[in-house]
Order: sequence, then C-alpha cells, then structure tokens
Amino acid sequence: MKLKKGKILVFAFALILFNCSNEKAIEENNSGIDPTKYYQELNISYGEDNDQKFDLYLPANRTASTKVMVLVHGGGWTSGDKSDMNPIKDLLRQDFPDLAIVNINYRLADDNNKPYPMQIDDITSIINFLNDNKVKYSISNTLGFIGTSAGAHLSLLWSYAFDANSNVNMVCSIVGPTNFTDPAYLSNTNPALQGLLNLYGENATTSFLEEVSPYHQAKTNSPPTILFYGGKDPLIPTTQGTDMRDKLQDLGVVNEFTLYPNAGHGWIGIELLDTWQKLKVFTNNHL
Repeated sequence: MKLKKGKILVFAFALILFNCSNEKAIEENNSGIDPTKYYQELNISYGEDNDQKFDLYLPANRTASTKVMVLVHGGGWTSGDKSDMNPIKDLLRQDFPDLAIVNINYRLADDNNKPYPMQIDDITSIINFLNDNKVKYSISNTLGFIGTSAGAHLSLLWSYAFDANSNVNMVCSIVGPTNFTDPAYLSNTNPALQGLLNLYGENATTSFLEEVSPYHQAKTNSPPTILFYGGKDPLIPTTQGTDMRDKLQDLGVVNEFTLYPNAGHGWIGIELLDTWQKLKVFTNNHL
C-alpha cells in the first residue's frame, strides 16, 4: 500500500511526538535514586517555613512494598527538633534494615501560632508529599508512627482522626498526652504544666478539648497502639496512659501498655531496654 507524501510526514511527526512524550515520561519516572542502594536525604522541604523539613532514610533493595516509619519529636509543642529522635532512628536502622524512616520537623507553636491544627496540618503535608513521591522513593503507603511527649500526642491524634485512607498500621506513644479533659489536667496546680495546656486555649470549650484529644478520637478501627508512661512524670499524669489503654480495650483496638512506676518524663537503663524490646516486637507484629 502506498502512502501519500503528506500522510507520511504527518505519520512521522506523530511518531516523533510519541517518542518525545514517552522519553519525557521515562525521564520523569527516573529519579536517579537507585532502589538497590541505601539512600538518605536530609532537610527535605515540604513547605515554606524553615521548620517544615524532614529527613529521609531509605533501605537498600526497597520496593513498592517497603513500609515507612514516621518519627515525631517532643518539646511541649513549642520546642524540640527532629535530631532529638536520632537515637530511635539509629535503632530502627539497626534492627529494621528493610524499613524506610522519615524523621520530621513541624512548625512550633508560640503566642501567635497555636499547635492545632497547624502541626496536624504539617503531618498531613508530609504524608501527602510521601504519597506523591512514592514511585520516586520506591516506598509504600503503609505507615507506622513513633512519637515522644507532644510528638506522641500528635502521632496518636493524626493516626486516630486524620488518617483518611487507613494507612497507619501501628502507632507508639512514649509519654504522650492523650486526654485534655482528664480531671488531673483540668484541676492541676502545676504552673509549668498549665502553661503548656494553655496552648490549646485558656478557656477552651469541652468540645474543642475533645477534638484535640486522642482519647476522644479513638475508634474501633484505630490502628494497633503501644503506650509507655512513667509513674512519676510531672507533666503527664498516669491517667493519661491508663485511661487511653482502657478506652482502646473497650473499643477492641489491639494495644499494649507499660507503666514504669519510678520513671518520670523519660527513662534510661533497664527501663529503656525494656521499651525498645517491646516496641521491636510490636513493630514486627503490626507494621
């Protein structure tokens, strides 16, 4: 069959366009990040604020099934840095060499910038960023969270109330606040503690305090949760842990709870070893 010259030119031009488009698509999907090799990238920006950065650690030989652990630092919602979580990051890299790790910073609260919803919005932005780049990074949507103190509160709250796609498989709270309507908080006489609670409103309504409390946001489909608390913590009453445990049990949510009777707002030594051993087993079983 013979083609006229004009048709040949049109066909050739279309073929060139197809090839260019195909090459462009290949180029866009080829990030230059070799999934067979370990990769890390520090201070990835996910917003315009200087605090909106995270560190990414990707294991060698990762695939689209590689799971992601998100680390959320503490600091009373007003301070702290992702570097505070480096010891946990190092343990995860040692004991979970096939896990991707995301160690995050978020905007810190002050008199003009309340922690909620600002910090929850930052976590959502990070998760959206990871989802948008999961092909580039060779990772899955499956998430775990480990948070300490205020970061534990944020981890629980996001996992219980803002994980719209149910991608969180497990969440860990180490000395995290869980219930701002707890009488131990509402009637406390500790000025330092009250200063932190006032970040969520000096005259906050009960409905608002419930909105920002993981205890009130937990549901029957909340992810498996592991909780660690200190019996002599000056900032986190024991009821923040025991009540959360009881609520999860009532809902039928898989959970584990550990109270170290003589520990404060953190611990070392044998208690720390116990925490890591329990967290390792829980992560293996649920993430």
